[in-house]
Amino acid sequence: MSVKFSEDIVPLSEMKINPGKIVKRTNESHRPVLLTSRGRGVAVMQSLDDFESAEEEKAFMRGVVEGFNDLDNKREISLEAAKARLGLK
Repeated sequence: MSVKFSEDIVPLSEMKINPGKIVKRTNESHRPVLLTSRGRGVAVMQSLDDFESAEEEKAFMRGVVEGFNDLDNKREISLEAAKARLGLK
């Protein structure tokens, strides 16, 4: 996903006039929209699906980084111990 500043900036006044159009745009383009007031960015709007996907991806990446950190600091357990801790066989 990449932001196209030439297309993805919307004045807050336009959002007030036709919010459905802006919501539809974010859902179809899968790009966030920068809302502005008096020429300055005030908020970013994106579709709920894209927001949830981004949050899941961030959580996954945090877990990966924590895992690498654990390995670097010699905090590791065997696969069998991990399965037992998680109640898996």
